[in-house]
Amino acid sequence: MDALTRFDVAEYNGVFMVVVESDLLPPDTSVVVIPLLSGYPAVRFLNPEIAFNGARFVLATRLITAVRRAPLIRRGSVADQGDAITRAVDILMAGV
Repeated sequence: MDALTRFDVAEYNGVFMVVVESDLLPPDTSVVVIPLLSGYPAVRFLNPEIAFNGARFVLATRLITAVRRAPLIRRGSVADQGDAITRAVDILMAGV
């Protein structure tokens, strides 16, 4: 199991996903992620475009989920885009 921290990009079966849970939480076998998808219908601020690995993806915020850490492979980080990701989660949870 690779160590994953907030805003890391992990891959599972060819799908990239961003870790969004806080690093301050105690360790768990699962982690909360949001998929990065191509061609996903975007809503302004809810689904920001995220640049990763030379490509552009849409943060599919409404598909937020918890997945087991064990099969995930860390592929990099999008911490430089953390503000847009945090804003998307805030809009999903609070509508603002």
